[in-house]
Amino acid sequence: VVLGGPHVTLVPEDAAPHADAIVTGYAEESWPRLLRDLAAGRLEKVYRQKSDLDLAGMPFARRELLPKSAYITRNVFEATRGCIHDCEFCVVPSAWGRTPLQKPVEEVVADIKQWGAKDAIFIDLNLFSNRRYAQQLFEALIPLNITWFGLSTVLIARNEEMVALAARSGCRGLLLGFESLIEKNVDSAGKTFTSPSEYPEVVRRLHKYGIAVQGCFVFGMDDDTPDIFLKTARFAVENRIDLPRFAIRTPFPGTPLYRRLDAEGRIFTKNWDLYDAQHVVFQPARMSVDQLYEGHVSAWRHAYSIPSIARRLRDVRHRPLIMLAANLGYRFYAGHLDRFRVHSPDLMAPVGLEKTAA
Repeated sequence: VVLGGPHVTLVPEDAAPHADAIVTGYAEESWPRLLRDLAAGRLEKVYRQKSDLDLAGMPFARRELLPKSAYITRNVFEATRGCIHDCEFCVVPSAWGRTPLQKPVEEVVADIKQWGAKDAIFIDLNLFSNRRYAQQLFEALIPLNITWFGLSTVLIARNEEMVALAARSGCRGLLLGFESLIEKNVDSAGKTFTSPSEYPEVVRRLHKYGIAVQGCFVFGMDDDTPDIFLKTARFAVENRIDLPRFAIRTPFPGTPLYRRLDAEGRIFTKNWDLYDAQHVVFQPARMSVDQLYEGHVSAWRHAYSIPSIARRLRDVRHRPLIMLAANLGYRFYAGHLDRFRVHSPDLMAPVGLEKTAA
């Protein structure tokens, strides 16, 4: 048994007893080394990726080995890795640091060409963090005539020329982490580079160029009160966010958020199965655990009511049927959120039984 990934990297002492070997950090160099050691009968307990990782010259993913029927798409690509920001809740800087890595643009283009993709998903956490690199990449994508989707911070919208270039290169959708409508929440989370007052203009500018917005919000931040849920859902509808997503703040182990809440005695379960952004695992500051759970559900159901979907998608320009199908899928999800309510005392999180915040 071999374990790796974010949790193993952040809390290796927790994972090690459950495996013959663990792999921490990235694994481009350490995983082949592990396989060689296993074949030679000298498997070590811990494998750590060397710090001098370079994405240049990496072999292309063997996507043809993946069963086509098991995936919505196999057209997943990576141009950059890592994030320059240091958000309190995020596992990325804690697990892999803040030094971004870049794959040569010509290798990204060659990968797309050899796979024959006409649409693509870039899994990069922030494809726009390096403006010069992003510009080179988007210009190189234009001749491919592909459609692509990716992730960004709201900073992208401050540069209209970059938004226009992204659209010309085939960008048709971006996932953005709005996090909260409350300025103090955003600042305390470490996202001081943005402000909720910008959000409406961010959405308008992306829509102007035919780029759909998947806007992500987090509930349970320390300045949230019970009125935040409906306020946020209404904001998503009024600003026609194409695919709003809502999550319960989760203090993943190894992050600054986890250390702070643990020091404050607010984490009431360390059952990692519940650390999925859909269960409540800590005591909120200004509401009860039950209010956080129920409010999260109510936001989903308001944003994905039939009237709300109709209003948000009224002016969708690109693949409206696919966007409608995605919204109906989220509507189904919103209608089944009760399965995340925890009743078993064995899980140490009987929602509704914890004390109300003072």
